[in-house]
Amino acid sequence: MQYELPLIEGTLIKRYKRFLADIRLQDGSEITVHCPNTGSMKRCAEPGSKVWISDSANPKRKYRYTWEWVEVDGKYRICVNTSRPNQIIGEALEARAIEGLTDHDSLQREPKVEDGRLDFCLMFEDGRRCWIEVKSVTLLEEDNGLGCFPDAVTDRGRKHLLRLQALKEEGDRAVLLFCVPHEGIREVTVAEHIDPRYAEALRAVVASGVEVMAAEVSFADDDSGLEVCGVLPVVL
Repeated sequence: MQYELPLIEGTLIKRYKRFLADIRLQDGSEITVHCPNTGSMKRCAEPGSKVWISDSANPKRKYRYTWEWVEVDGKYRICVNTSRPNQIIGEALEARAIEGLTDHDSLQREPKVEDGRLDFCLMFEDGRRCWIEVKSVTLLEEDNGLGCFPDAVTDRGRKHLLRLQALKEEGDRAVLLFCVPHEGIREVTVAEHIDPRYAEALRAVVASGVEVMAAEVSFADDDSGLEVCGVLPVVL
């Protein structure tokens, strides 16, 4: 995934009202930007952090700029824009760049299911299907490489797990795919201390045959984009 325009560096002043953040640019000016992340952003929204924002180049938009990345612990870049993981994973699936998800004949985005939509469906000429739900992992609570999901209680996430389980029971393949746009995460686990009901549901659906995978994301050295660069272990 490549950005159309170079990202702009700044410093986070504060995030507020969920969708807004005040940023101080390198020239000392201050602007309000759109924060495309409805989650808790635990450890990702500390005032004084280095951030990167994108420019829509649309002066008519209420908030022209969008918060994309943040640096934590003075060394790890994280993509906090929750619209990016599906873009990154979609491109990787099309390029057959995710180990274990490479032999499909076609790809459907946001396929309809009984009670809503999932993120992707891989389809095969013989009629087989592989359903995929993508979740972004951005929480590293300690500098030990172990990333956690979720970073807040998520009833919606639990609903997605149950839908994957139902599709698996109908005979399809079902995958929960963690997208990890965090340079400090080396493996992924479930945040049982944050949402024990989600953790219980995840272990139950895995026992029923739902697969859990994690895709590692790399950041371009020139800050121009993001791409899947491998897979990471998931520890449940």
